[in-house]
Amino acid sequence: MKIAFFNTKQYDQEYFDLANANDAHQIRYFSSHLNLESTSLITDEKVVCAFINDNLDTEVLQRLKQKGIELIALRSAGFNHVNIDAAKQLSLPVVRVPAYSPYAVAEHAVGLLLCLNRGIHRAHNRIREGDFSLRGLMGFDLHGKTVGVIGTGKIGQAFANIMIGFGCNVIAYDVAQSEACIKSGVTYVSLHKLLSDADVISLHCPLTPQTYHLIDQKSLAKMRDGVTIINTSRGKLVDTKAIINTLKNGKVGLLGLDVYEEEEALFFEDFSAKGIQDDVLARLTTFPNVIITSHQGFFTQEAMLNIALTTLSNISEFEQDGRVQNGVI
Repeated sequence: MKIAFFNTKQYDQEYFDLANANDAHQIRYFSSHLNLESTSLITDEKVVCAFINDNLDTEVLQRLKQKGIELIALRSAGFNHVNIDAAKQLSLPVVRVPAYSPYAVAEHAVGLLLCLNRGIHRAHNRIREGDFSLRGLMGFDLHGKTVGVIGTGKIGQAFANIMIGFGCNVIAYDVAQSEACIKSGVTYVSLHKLLSDADVISLHCPLTPQTYHLIDQKSLAKMRDGVTIINTSRGKLVDTKAIINTLKNGKVGLLGLDVYEEEEALFFEDFSAKGIQDDVLARLTTFPNVIITSHQGFFTQEAMLNIALTTLSNISEFEQDGRVQNGVI
């Protein structure tokens, strides 16, 4: 099928060309984000391939339908950037990549935790300046600490297993408990108990109306003083302004973010010559006990290849018999 591929980076084209080595599909790559204006780039394509910071609201979906698009192929697991109700009304199927590499994201979350705890980022910068002191770099043993995992899908399970391997006491909260987690030694508790008991809290749940600002002023107040929070899931799970206040007063001791509330206009782009225009994000970057990465948790060779293969497989199945594999609707 002919595919209009939006929000393209060099690595996207490299892995999708590899997955499409037999030329089963005709792909046109665009660097532009998908929005109402960029739909004008579509000519005779029947499929649109979009990423997490593209805009698929009602107006954009209506325009895609008018342009003859038959399928929305997301190269991501999350789909909160799509107006699903509008897609249903327009009879526009939406497919996604439900599992590309849970280990990639889980391992990145662990990397953020270790780097923050032992001040590796700060030590690295000091050494480069000839400062070999250990001042302010003392961490804590993860062994024996209570780690709270919110969301125990495949990524949450992978993260929990790594933390169990570190000798942590792992507790979890999810609306649907995982038998695999329970067998591995995870204890499910209420959200209130997790927030109040955990030394480290890692977010691995999807963004829904119920989880929007799950971490806000009220939930932060329930946490232990000096708590460590890691978010590699969705930016809007965390009320950023509220967490800045708790960083200022020491309630939150360490914060690792691979996602951010308003990341759509920032992440995956280079603003080094322009500066950050987002005042809230700029404020976050001033804290020495905060590490922010640019939604790179998924970014491994294995994950990129799986994303490409699954996305094209979804499209091929739709082309062959109209079935929707890995469909959101």
